[in-house]
Amino acid sequence: MSQPTVAFLQAFGDALNRHDIDALLDMMTDDCVFNGVAGNELHGTSFVGPDAVRQGLSTAWKNAPDACWVDGEFYVIGDKGFMETTYKGTTADGLRTEARMIDVLTFRDGKIAIKNAFRKNRPPVNA
Repeated sequence: MSQPTVAFLQAFGDALNRHDIDALLDMMTDDCVFNGVAGNELHGTSFVGPDAVRQGLSTAWKNAPDACWVDGEFYVIGDKGFMETTYKGTTADGLRTEARMIDVLTFRDGKIAIKNAFRKNRPPVNA
């Protein structure tokens, strides 16, 4: 299987912005891991396997229905990919977050095995 390309990462970012979980999971391995930006663990909350990743991303989108990642820069270096973006999202109670972030992606067999998300700790503001 071929190594993912920058175009592959751009398609992954587009699927994130569409909140298209099925397209995202098609680009991830069967034992995928998503490490969120927050949580009690060293890597944030870890969602392991497609069902858990589906739940983690769906919950994030419910918390910020307008969540999007813009101004993307995409890089592939060996078995790693990097998506540097600006995250924007508004919670149901009207708090708006805008912060630069990076996803560090680990590839295996032409797909994303690990999505490790990091975001600047910028306080939300009223929308």
